[in-house]
Amino acid sequence: MTESFKIVYAYKFGDSSTIRFDLVMDGTTLALQPGKREDLPEWTLLGYSQCANCPLDRNAVIRCPIAANFSEISEKFTSFTSHDRVSVAVIVEERTYTKNTTIQMGLSPLLGIIMTTSGCPILEQLKPMVRFHLPFASLEETIFRMVSMHLVAQYLRKSEGKPAEWSLEGLTKIYAEVAKVNRDFAERLVGASRSDVNINALVNLDAFAKMVPLAADKMLKKISPFFSALLQ
Repeated sequence: MTESFKIVYAYKFGDSSTIRFDLVMDGTTLALQPGKREDLPEWTLLGYSQCANCPLDRNAVIRCPIAANFSEISEKFTSFTSHDRVSVAVIVEERTYTKNTTIQMGLSPLLGIIMTTSGCPILEQLKPMVRFHLPFASLEETIFRMVSMHLVAQYLRKSEGKPAEWSLEGLTKIYAEVAKVNRDFAERLVGASRSDVNINALVNLDAFAKMVPLAADKMLKKISPFFSALLQ
């Protein structure tokens, strides 16, 4: 196991300027290892529009972990609008992904990494996805990866002598809580953002989160013929 795992997001604009973010995660826990910053804005305080289902105690935890890690990134996009075009390069150890898209769509997967690796007790349930990050994934790809993650988790639970649940009910419950975080974190961003980029990036992320449990069964039935050799 490596000591760290890095994902690079580089945004290149029409004037050839580039904004780059190097996200470094602990190689064992996938916890984000952000640089230290002292001048965090007020909207990063845990009590500032705290999520309704947040289990953290504001008397013990000063900052919302997601907000604290996203604040510096969010400030980089205040002069842009959601539909400005950008070329995005996502670099991981094994390969590089590139796409020409809008800023809001290019920022969504980066925000997803921040939200799942910052230490939010609700969102970190989706953290295993980060190690096998697939930016700009389709809904079908997202569903396949999410369901696979859920079933691997059940296998690991069973191997440790814990109860395992092989339906998608548990995954649906996780996404119901994730939706609440997305809703309330959007309210936090409304008070913090000077442009619509950050909020719309979260809206796009939330749209996928809402679709996964709704479309999962239909999508899995659609691809079941792919598994014919394994189902005989």
